[in-house]
Amino acid sequence: MKRKLNGQSRAQLLCHMVVSQLIACAKTGQWLRTDHFVESQRIWLAGNGASMDWIEGARLRRVSVDLAASIWAVEPLRGADDLALLFDHGWQLDYRSPIVRGIYDICVARLATWLYEE
Repeated sequence: MKRKLNGQSRAQLLCHMVVSQLIACAKTGQWLRTDHFVESQRIWLAGNGASMDWIEGARLRRVSVDLAASIWAVEPLRGADDLALLFDHGWQLDYRSPIVRGIYDICVARLATWLYEE
């Protein structure tokens, strides 16, 4: 049985999706298309034995684009090859990286306001 996301796993998923958004923009000049976002999110959820409802997924997409857009201002995080280095060989984010930890901290801070949104 799949578990519902808790705070830590939600932040990890958001972090993964923000980095995925950055990679998409570096490669194509655009954020992930909705179908690509949904597929990437589905793969992450399946790989982590988690589930979420579609409304939360839609909110997560909007937040991931907002955060990615603000992080995009950091020039060293605009190269697809540099961003790919944030993942380990199994395409999991490498939380030993200070950049990944920084993006994760931004995600945690953003999710702290999650309950106050409509």
